[in-house]
Amino acid sequence: MTRLKRILYPTDFSDFSLHAAKYAQSFASDYKAQFHALHVLEPYYAMADVKGVADQPTPVESLSTLDERLAQFCKEHFQAVDMVIHKTVVGRPFLEIIRYAKEHEIDLIVLGTHGRGVLSHVLIGSVAEKVVRKSPCPVLTVRHPEHEFVMP
Repeated sequence: MTRLKRILYPTDFSDFSLHAAKYAQSFASDYKAQFHALHVLEPYYAMADVKGVADQPTPVESLSTLDERLAQFCKEHFQAVDMVIHKTVVGRPFLEIIRYAKEHEIDLIVLGTHGRGVLSHVLIGSVAEKVVRKSPCPVLTVRHPEHEFVMP
């Protein structure tokens, strides 16, 4: 039988990723696994600091604020999980998810998917699709809202 020791839940705080959180939390609870929540701030958002513009956040402040938001998100949504580790990083989402999974020897990645327009998908692709293709471990992708979660 497979033993899941570390589960990674990447989130962008969308409804799609929140739906996947139910699955990630269930696996983490059932297997008594470490639960890793990861948010990736894309570089063009991190560079929102514009010189000469008052009250504009610096990249560090933005990263810090997002990490606090992720910590609060974890407190609200993952109370049933014993060990929650959260981290916010800057980079391309699929690359940072793969990098994190390798560095932390993740056993399972659980992430949400959502449909984009055909043109958008062709031009920039799907983060979930790229993670599935490059992941060092199994990936569970969860579609929303067609498949509701039911506790056994």
